[in-house]
Amino acid sequence: MKSLLKKTTWILPVAALLIACGGKEKKNAIAENTATQTSKTKTLAIEKPQLTFGFIKLTDMAPLAIAKEKGFFEDEGLFVSVEAQSNWKNVLDRVIDGQLDGSHMLAGQPIAAGAGFGRQAKLVTAFSMDLNGNGITVSNDVWSKMKPNVPKGADGKPVHPIKAEALRPVIDEYKTNGNAFKMGMVFPVSTHNYEIRYWLAAAGIHPGMYTADNVQGQIDAEVLLSVTPPPQMPATLEAGTIYGYCVGEPWNQQAVFKGIGVPVVTNYDIWKNNPEKVFVMTEKFVEDNPNTAIAVTKALIRAGKWLDEPSNRAEAVKILSMSQYVGAPEEVLANSMTGTFEFEKGDKREMPDFNVFYKYNATYPFYSDGIWFLTQMRRWGQIPEAKPADWYANTIKDIYRPDIWTKAAKLLVEEGNIPAVDIPTTDGFKPATTDFIDGTMYDAKDPIAYINSFKIGNKDKAVQ
Repeated sequence: MKSLLKKTTWILPVAALLIACGGKEKKNAIAENTATQTSKTKTLAIEKPQLTFGFIKLTDMAPLAIAKEKGFFEDEGLFVSVEAQSNWKNVLDRVIDGQLDGSHMLAGQPIAAGAGFGRQAKLVTAFSMDLNGNGITVSNDVWSKMKPNVPKGADGKPVHPIKAEALRPVIDEYKTNGNAFKMGMVFPVSTHNYEIRYWLAAAGIHPGMYTADNVQGQIDAEVLLSVTPPPQMPATLEAGTIYGYCVGEPWNQQAVFKGIGVPVVTNYDIWKNNPEKVFVMTEKFVEDNPNTAIAVTKALIRAGKWLDEPSNRAEAVKILSMSQYVGAPEEVLANSMTGTFEFEKGDKREMPDFNVFYKYNATYPFYSDGIWFLTQMRRWGQIPEAKPADWYANTIKDIYRPDIWTKAAKLLVEEGNIPAVDIPTTDGFKPATTDFIDGTMYDAKDPIAYINSFKIGNKDKAVQ
């Protein structure tokens, strides 16, 4: 609509003037100019043009904000409202209940809904919103006790990545004094929960188990993990309710700016180029509105591409700082969004891939990404019973929809909005990788062996 209004405001008065002058050649020039200004978008027959999408106030909601503010939704014939939500449970419930047509969501949420943990529903994702973007932050007091356990480089600064072995003596001290060591994460099926668990367990620290009867996830835990909504993390840390947390930006950098905590590791270091949020709709919405689903995916892919142009990041920061989006100060958002990340105050390091929205096929919904979340749900007991190996792939193929993504991407190639080389040649599975903080091999085509490779967590026999 914005682009249409802009065209109308200058085309109509100029055209009227030239018609009054009777200049045929000039009229032709206007027609050509108008044609060049017209969008290249191949508009689909949109079943539902008026849409409402949800998000949580985090940097990685950026594709939604950019698709709206840069007119990518409007190019597709979509008129989208983007509304902040109070917490992840609210996001999930409102999408399932049809109050939202789709939403920025934790990757684990549609997967858990399909796998039977928590509220069950048929949800799908055709778009992965980003890679990386999270960090683990501890209080100043905890950092002061961890720091002597962290190796130093020639420059006198801590050597990264910092492993949880440095936290072990602090946890033991708390236990000796009769205090439980408490940390926060944003939701039971969040990447943050699985990342902080992975980081702790890689150092031999037990983060607790779930069972069918105990959904707190604190059985045998040496660190008590509990849920805190992302924007409330710094205040909860400052109040001393928790001693550390795992969250997305800008809430790690906010702790640095407020002087209340120190980020010690990022999820890039826990799992290099890990999947983070996804955009989710119900299966029914996609079935009833197939062209709308493709059009939404097209707009979001364009937004991801725009975001990964370094020259656009400063503008993206300004947009995200608006109160209707993330609403954090520009300098806080810029700390991670412009290719750096600050750990201890003054220790700012280059991290060009802290936020990735398009590179490395970031927007493609790989089955292997979804299967990793299923393995962690089983590892920690959220999936209480052993499953056969093919259950993992079959379950994720009902939720992750690369077919929708591919239709959208092919149209974008035809329009000249993305190059053909950006469509991956894949069966939906990434190659096996050891890009984890502990070097463990992950092969999504052998989920049982992966689950069994860990010292801490459930172990499964092959189930037929």
